[in-house]
Amino acid sequence: MKNKVAICIIFALTIFSYISCKKIITLDLVNGSNKLVIEGNIDNVAGPQYVRLSRNVPFTNTNTYPAVSGANVFLTDNLGHQYQLNESLPGTYSKNPIQGITGTTYNLKVVTDGQTYTSSSTVPKVVTLDSISAKPDYFNPANGEKVISVHFKDPSGEANQYRFVMYVNSVQVKTIFAYDDQFIDGKYVNLDLQQNDTKIHAKDTVSVEMQCIDKPVYKYWFTLSQQQVTNPGGQVAPANPPSNITPTTLGYFSAHTTQTVTLIVK
Repeated sequence: MKNKVAICIIFALTIFSYISCKKIITLDLVNGSNKLVIEGNIDNVAGPQYVRLSRNVPFTNTNTYPAVSGANVFLTDNLGHQYQLNESLPGTYSKNPIQGITGTTYNLKVVTDGQTYTSSSTVPKVVTLDSISAKPDYFNPANGEKVISVHFKDPSGEANQYRFVMYVNSVQVKTIFAYDDQFIDGKYVNLDLQQNDTKIHAKDTVSVEMQCIDKPVYKYWFTLSQQQVTNPGGQVAPANPPSNITPTTLGYFSAHTTQTVTLIVK
């Protein structure tokens, strides 16, 4: 009798454990689609500045986003300048020339389908990217793969945020690199851009763009970088990163500095 009771208890505990574990690992992924995606950028290099509008698709589909045409897109700044961007390609709105100025706040307004979306972003001070270099990848030392490092001096006593965009043989690496200076304030930085998306070998041409970004934009890219394990291929993830656009929609608006250094790997 005691053995039967023990068996029943073990069986019940096993079922309960199975149910509990199953509940814990169930993923409640929001498969929303047809939401507006805004990707707006203005940098400190004189030339065309772009805002791209699209609609997202279910994350189970391929990352091909339908363009949103016929919108009204405007840029203003705190210096009194006003610009209306024209649709140069389906879903791509541009104005030429505009040059972002350090310390200036830029305001974006997008009007589409009877809804108005607004955002603002401030161009930070320029932090100079001194150089980039290549060294053996310590995770793959036997096959000749390289890891790219960036070298720059972080200013002391002020908050700085950075985004790096890497290109290997003119193809953008999908890995997102976003950092703040919480632990590097005032230091000379030698930072490895570790990534598994693209193998880098000798004779490859690598370019790294360094962007100095404001804090809301940093939060967007940093959050997105943390989701790359489950969403390595796209910018709009199932768990949406914090946007700086009102009312909340997908995407971002970034006023930033930009500089690019290119290296032929040896």
